[in-house]
Amino acid sequence: MIAPPYRLLFCDLRSDQLLDALPVQGVALDDYIGKTGRLTGTVPIPNRAIAERARRAIVPGRTAVWVERGRDIWWGGILWTLALASDARGFLGAQIQAGGWESYLYRRLLYDTQTAEQVDQLDIARGLVDYAQNTPGGNIGLTYDIAVSGVLRDRTYLRYDLPTIGDLLDDLAAVEDGFEWRIASFRDSDGRRVKRLQLGHPVIRAGATEVVLDHPGAVLSYTWPVDATAKANAWQSRGASINSNQAQDSYPLTSPVLVDDADIAAGWPRLDGSSDYTTVEQQATLDAHARADWTTARDPVQIPEVEVLLGGNITPALLGATVRLRIRDMWHSDTLDARYRVVGLSLSPPERGRPETARLYLEVP
Repeated sequence: MIAPPYRLLFCDLRSDQLLDALPVQGVALDDYIGKTGRLTGTVPIPNRAIAERARRAIVPGRTAVWVERGRDIWWGGILWTLALASDARGFLGAQIQAGGWESYLYRRLLYDTQTAEQVDQLDIARGLVDYAQNTPGGNIGLTYDIAVSGVLRDRTYLRYDLPTIGDLLDDLAAVEDGFEWRIASFRDSDGRRVKRLQLGHPVIRAGATEVVLDHPGAVLSYTWPVDATAKANAWQSRGASINSNQAQDSYPLTSPVLVDDADIAAGWPRLDGSSDYTTVEQQATLDAHARADWTTARDPVQIPEVEVLLGGNITPALLGATVRLRIRDMWHSDTLDARYRVVGLSLSPPERGRPETARLYLEVP
């Protein structure tokens, strides 16, 4: 069965008006929950006509890129870099790199103090996105729903700190009982291209049907790293300076030292960790950050990767979905049979005999 062809649409970032659809070679793209995705590829320039079209369409910083597979949108983002390259035989190519829509929010600063008192954390997140889009030239067409989490927060974001909107969203999401966020790309029922802010409390979930992956079988290969370099069973977080008198020594606000006594009693050595939140001035907020960071750090990080053939039910819509993974080999003599959430996807479209494959990054419960 021949896979549907990929097509890259180059559009004006603010209006989403189509500028051109150009052939691209060596495409690689990925998408994640909690991390900005990326696309790379090369637009071949075989003649002056294509060169003229590429010059008009490929404008770093103001060109949007959509990836179509058949009629479906599989990825979207902002073209940030262009490198024109000529090889020894004189072949010319425009090497492009784009970041997911999230990358825009890391390029926008907070120039006005914003305050929220007992506001749902998802409404605070949407308010930050509204702030970015309600400035002249700032609206890039991000949409969202109005679901709430039921968790109310007090937040004051000072203009003097000049934080990015993306960093504020990350900090708000990372607190205890926080949420996940990403910006999804898809085509709606009317055929329009959509950039949708997804907010999930406590995590983003997708897909109603469980996907089963077997090795040997649909799973071509896998990697199962276990990384304890970031493990910590004792933790303290630091906040902003609590001394406003410049004539005296300044000390940061600190959380209590959190120690997992059960972990140490079970035989683990004491492993210390810390985190900094230099703009946090409230003790309760800092303590919530510390507990969230400590909870994350107590278990060795495991992000398994499985490579599968693309197509069927393996699409970018799997982000946030649960898959059932079954592995039987020499390491797993008793078949591994467990469920994991997909938190990342890296796609390799077919090219010169190479099959379409996807690498799925899984979250271990």
